[in-house]
Amino acid sequence: MTHDPVAVHPLVSPWGRFGLYSFFIDAPEPAIVDTGIASSPAEGMAPALEAIGRRVEDVRWILLTHGHIDHVGGAHALWELTGRRAQVVIHEADAPMLRSRRAHVEEYLAGRGRYLADPDGEAKVTAAANAVISGEMEPSLLVKGGETLSLGGDVTVSVHAIPGHTPGSVAYVVDGQRSVFTGDAVQVHGAANGFPGYTDPAAYRASLEHLRDEVRPRHLYLGHPYRRADGTPYGVELDATQAQEAITQSLDIEARVATAACACLAEGLRRTDSPYSPFAPAAEELGYTGDPTLEPSPFFTSMHGYRLRNQNS
Repeated sequence: MTHDPVAVHPLVSPWGRFGLYSFFIDAPEPAIVDTGIASSPAEGMAPALEAIGRRVEDVRWILLTHGHIDHVGGAHALWELTGRRAQVVIHEADAPMLRSRRAHVEEYLAGRGRYLADPDGEAKVTAAANAVISGEMEPSLLVKGGETLSLGGDVTVSVHAIPGHTPGSVAYVVDGQRSVFTGDAVQVHGAANGFPGYTDPAAYRASLEHLRDEVRPRHLYLGHPYRRADGTPYGVELDATQAQEAITQSLDIEARVATAACACLAEGLRRTDSPYSPFAPAAEELGYTGDPTLEPSPFFTSMHGYRLRNQNS
């Protein structure tokens, strides 16, 4: 158990429309949760750590919440900055995204790419993977959920499997103080695109319930400033009350999206000239007017998830 609170410091790096957030756990064996993109460790993390009197070279754990490009892109570069001494941890289901740039392209083609009707889509995702993933690598440690990691002294971190956003999404929980790092697994109304993104709706819902009922974060650290119903963003550091609100809102929103998606699927999917095709009725029902083509295209990612669930039920 942790007795003295372990300090957590957000480390932010810019990338296009997004701020990329990583978190420094100031333990005897220091950890960084998520790594942004290739440029993030040298341009964002190292100077931010120096400003608080810490050194990126001393980081001993690189904890990845999931395999998306903006969370694992900097992993190899950060590992190099630690003299290859840090242990790189990821769930086994998302490990292919760390091992292979091509895995990100395959994910695009199998999911949202089916609906975007972009003849250059594969080339664009390939170029992005080549540009912002610092290197392909084998993780030091594969997790499934249920593990406890020792960060030195009396600091331990519990690993919870929280699939849904991706198959291998995990939460890292600093034991004794319930500081919880969820990456992108608590979507609320989504981030810049204004829509929650998840590949498996049922798993996403079950994971949110697990966070609400079992983990009960006292401090919740989010991968992006996710937004409330009125469009105002949460910060990335939430207290216990805000955490419960964000999780509850995420569940409420998923229920509304599920109702609209299932109604659309029941009517039968039809191609139209709508940018939301073939899920235009769902977008209309939900009042969603965002641009569904902007990466990471969460509208189509989630709609495809409901379609797969419907096909498998």
